[in-house]
Amino acid sequence: MEKELDKVVEEIMLTPKVTGCIFADHQGLCLAAKGTAHVDSAGILVAISEQACKLQPNLKPPTIYLESDDKMCLIQRHGTITGGIFKHKE
Repeated sequence: MEKELDKVVEEIMLTPKVTGCIFADHQGLCLAAKGTAHVDSAGILVAISEQACKLQPNLKPPTIYLESDDKMCLIQRHGTITGGIFKHKE
């Protein structure tokens, strides 16, 4: 799985305006991080995703969109893996 995840990370990092990405397991353990994504944020991303899932527990996990003046972060859970993608705003 590690080689597959590394391949996904590399593909994401080639996307225009992406500055970093991170993936974590359901316990908040960082599985992969690249670019501006810091390994210490893995647990926070998982916690944000878990809290957002509580809003409508019978639906699939939502995509969370956080933004500042010039940056944004997309957080999404798929199964037991939560991913975060950091980008410059367009």
